Amino acid sequence: MDRLLSVEEALIHVMVMVSAADSAMSDAELRQLGDIVGILPVFKEFDDNNLIKITQQCAERLSGENGMNTTLALVAESLPTKLHDTAYALGVEIAAADLRVSPEEVRMLQLLRDHLKLDKLTIAAIERGAQARFRTQ
Repeated sequence: MDRLLSVEEALIHVMVMVSAADSAMSDAELRQLGDIVGILPVFKEFDDNNLIKITQQCAERLSGENGMNTTLALVAESLPTKLHDTAYALGVEIAAADLRVSPEEVRMLQLLRDHLKLDKLTIAAIERGAQARFRTQ
């Protein structure tokens, strides 16, 4: 397996995987990813200049043999348990950013929560919170 990722790298990998799940990274998703990196305290020490490089590294990992499962396992191993819910929440935020969640994004979120071993109550709370935040009317 690759070296472990930093917390910031792992969280960015999550957002890229969810965004790319339907083979189209929308402008809204990319904007949301950039906003998250610029705002959340977990990224306070992160150098924004590395965002493109990390995104490209994630794409390379995903394109390798068994890339998705390998990348998901690497993310889960790299993140401390206390940030597993944060990772899932960021994935949900990216999926909801363009106000439509594709079946491929739903599947990616399912795989993510399985790798992160999140409980159903946590999953439901995160998803319900996103529904409330992204509701248009």
